[in-house]
Amino acid sequence: MEPIKFKEATKNLSKPTSMTDEECASMWVWNADEKQCISCWKMNWKDRLKALFYGKVWVGVISGKTQPPIWVDPSKTVFINEDGK
Repeated sequence: MEPIKFKEATKNLSKPTSMTDEECASMWVWNADEKQCISCWKMNWKDRLKALFYGKVWVGVISGKTQPPIWVDPSKTVFINEDGK
């Protein structure tokens, strides 16, 4: 999977200077409410098949001793207009 830019993105998070390009890349996120960062990830066909067959998605957060609260959602979009669409 790879993080992708999406129309609602408000910020590009740069990779840490201590990491190489192979270890990490920049990532576009939505952060307009300043309470959460939402990123969008695209699956290639192999990822899609694995998700279909295994029914799992693993999430790793490089954060040290603990993991901050996160959520994962396979929807087309998580951004809902005020009219509910």
